[in-house]
Amino acid sequence: MIKGQQITVLGAGIGGLTAAVALAQRGADVTVLERAPEISEVGAGLQISPNGVRVLDALGLGDTARRRAMRGRGVWLRDGVSGREVIDFAFDNVAPDATFLLFHRADLIDLLAEAAQSAGAKIRCGVTVRAVKPTRADPLVEIEGDAPCSMGFVVGADGLHSVLRPALNGVRKPVFTGQVAWRAVVPATGREQAEATIFMGPGRHMVTYPLRDGSLINIVAVEERSAWADEGWNHTDDPENLRRAFSAFCDDAQALLERVDRVHLWGLFRHPVALEWHRGHTALLGDAAHPTLPFMAQGAVMAIEDAYVLANCLDSEGPEQGPALYQALRRPRVERIVEAANKNARNYHYANPLARRVGHGALRLAGRLAPQKVFGRFGWIYNADVTRP
Repeated sequence: MIKGQQITVLGAGIGGLTAAVALAQRGADVTVLERAPEISEVGAGLQISPNGVRVLDALGLGDTARRRAMRGRGVWLRDGVSGREVIDFAFDNVAPDATFLLFHRADLIDLLAEAAQSAGAKIRCGVTVRAVKPTRADPLVEIEGDAPCSMGFVVGADGLHSVLRPALNGVRKPVFTGQVAWRAVVPATGREQAEATIFMGPGRHMVTYPLRDGSLINIVAVEERSAWADEGWNHTDDPENLRRAFSAFCDDAQALLERVDRVHLWGLFRHPVALEWHRGHTALLGDAAHPTLPFMAQGAVMAIEDAYVLANCLDSEGPEQGPALYQALRRPRVERIVEAANKNARNYHYANPLARRVGHGALRLAGRLAPQKVFGRFGWIYNADVTRP
């Protein structure tokens, strides 16, 4: 039902480009508008869990994705201070049929941009959208330097600072969580395993995993603190601040931090899930609709799921009824995932030594007795398949 339909996607991030692929494959006339002068990403890694891989497979991108990413072999939780193992989830044991991919963000962006253009979508960079005004039919899009004009159905995949979200929901200030995160990529030694390692410590934790055939290591380090930091990925910081914050961590963690020569810092803010995801011929997806804290590694995956479901709903129900169905299908799931991410932070940050010993001890025991059961707590996330009716 969307064959030939003009659709404008705001934002050439992971959600926007996935939407462009899914919509163009269904015959829509898709144009992606990106503010940046070119499609590029800061060096960063991300994890695509099986629920996201299933969407890539459905779009015909699974084989290419597997070639360009590393297959994750597990998640290893360690006490950050002592280095002692807490629990080791080997995917071959706890999820043998699932595929977890470790991607350099730029590689996934390139894959999606190539697929979107191959499907017929157009990507325009260096375009600043100032406002979107929803109407009963096609909304008016105001591009810097041009008069407002209709550009068909508009998908707001333009992230935290979306111009469409406030047009649908008004402006609501996010709440600083009292946590900041550093992100860095460092050269690998060649001995690292293809797994995510989580070093857990008092009031802080650090996640590391390899990228690009093990040549790089991605680092995300989170600290609880009262000093506020701006939201967004592009704020540089002194690597010494990162090393100082994690100076009590074990030798393995220090060996990674010593290699950091460039780091970005951002504040972690809690945003409400948007109440209204659509109006007229508009719809939100990804961070524009439901920003999340990075404690379940589901931000990019939720955007991928959103994109596929939105394309399906528009194709099956058309631009009049499709957006409402899309919101009804997606909002309950993302609310649950966002809440799970909110709760997961405290599981990594036991400040009280006794609580940390008790908590880590309980996890060790559960890992020895029933690791599948522990890992299965999140089966509702990883086992989902939005590509099936």
